[in-house]
Amino acid sequence: MKASNLIISSILILGIIVMANLLIGEFSFRLDLTEGGQYTLSRATKDIVSELQEPITVKAYFSEGLKPEIAKTRTDFRELLQEYAELSDDMVVYEFLDPNENDEVQNEALQAGVRPVTISVREKNEMSQQQAFMGAVLQMGEQNEVIPFIQPGAPLEYSLTTSIKKLSVLDKPSVGLIQGHGEPSIDEMMQVNQSLSVLYSFEPFALEGSEPVPPRFKTLALVRPQDSIPADQLAQLDAFLARGGNLFVALNRVDADMSQAYGSVLNTGLESWLMDKGIEVTDRFLVDATCGTVSVSQQMGPFTTVNQIQFPYIPIIQTFAEHPITKGLEAAILPFASELMYIGDSSLQYTPIAFSSAQSGTQTAPLVFDVQKQWTEGDFPRAAIPVAGVLEGNIVGSTPSKIVVVGDGDFPVNGPREQFQQQQPDNISLMVNSIDWLSDDTGLIELRTKGVVSRPIDQLEEGTQNFLKYLNFLLPIFLVLIYGFVRMQQKKITRIKRMEERYE
Repeated sequence: MKASNLIISSILILGIIVMANLLIGEFSFRLDLTEGGQYTLSRATKDIVSELQEPITVKAYFSEGLKPEIAKTRTDFRELLQEYAELSDDMVVYEFLDPNENDEVQNEALQAGVRPVTISVREKNEMSQQQAFMGAVLQMGEQNEVIPFIQPGAPLEYSLTTSIKKLSVLDKPSVGLIQGHGEPSIDEMMQVNQSLSVLYSFEPFALEGSEPVPPRFKTLALVRPQDSIPADQLAQLDAFLARGGNLFVALNRVDADMSQAYGSVLNTGLESWLMDKGIEVTDRFLVDATCGTVSVSQQMGPFTTVNQIQFPYIPIIQTFAEHPITKGLEAAILPFASELMYIGDSSLQYTPIAFSSAQSGTQTAPLVFDVQKQWTEGDFPRAAIPVAGVLEGNIVGSTPSKIVVVGDGDFPVNGPREQFQQQQPDNISLMVNSIDWLSDDTGLIELRTKGVVSRPIDQLEEGTQNFLKYLNFLLPIFLVLIYGFVRMQQKKITRIKRMEERYE
């Protein structure tokens, strides 16, 4: 009897295991406990992938045998593709290839635009260099989209979803970059253009006399004008807002000539136009204890040394409001920025979205920059000074419109001042997110800044460190005790039942 029970139990257990494997293969799930939901697909991704009309083939070129922290990217990318395949009803098909094991595959990857990167590997206490491929090629029909390098820790979902969107989108709405007043060209905003090209046609546009803004433009961008803007062209912007158009403005109210170490006020007419709408971009330089650096040459006898000195006129903005534009942003550098003030009434909704640090202040222009100045706490008497804001409502006429204003015109531009920006990716995201929000196409905003958030344990508060330490030590013991208690109770119940059966 006991032998037959054992056989039946074994068959049942085997059947449960087989069924569990079948169900897991059909219905996969995982718990996402990461900050920011790193492993949870966004609504934008679900919508884009589930609406695919043609299949997309993904060839992922990843080298094998990489060190664990880099190989994890391969695992994460594979799991992400698996979720995309399930969401799309297998409209997303993928395969992984190792270019290091096959010259034909390597040549295929190189021709497609996937380039190897050099990784340092330690073997037997010796450092060596390894060429590793970590990229992918997406194909839909005759169209290709390349992800040349998948950066470990970067937002994988954004890279993959935007690539799919590029292949599947048919009609892109137009966004105009206003020209004619010393503004940067599209070529000078290469990174912004690359990001916007996923969903939009980013086009140069010149305001001309009484000609209305073409109806294909729902959003216009006015970045760093340096010359005066004629009144009739400002009137065209009014007409654009009156019909429900939206405007992004990045304005230099003050200007810095570092070759002369001199800062001055800049007037273009746009500042007065904005003031009529209720937004004042002040003619004062923002200074912040949390700031970037400048290179300063110093003569040491016969030698010249170059030192990096903190320069409070290059604030690093790390405080953001809860808003779709700033969601996920961690730090943006706004060189020679100005404070924003709202002087309008309550008929419009104004929301400041970016602020200086707890130690900041302003200095009135004109002024002379002293890079050798010894800054003290007294130079930073203020906190949370607004440097960017959003205005919504019936700004002109009776049709709702929106304006985003940033008190610095250089932050999204590739140019002489990019040395101050230190290639800050959030600078680009700040403008691109603004365009997304203004254009009512905010689906990819949360993806652009969604990645692995670095939270080193030595930078956490002492109480949090102790909690994590004891949790890591005690939780396994606690789980074992719970399991032991449950098993003990089960055996006790079984023993009682057996005693009752014997009693009967």
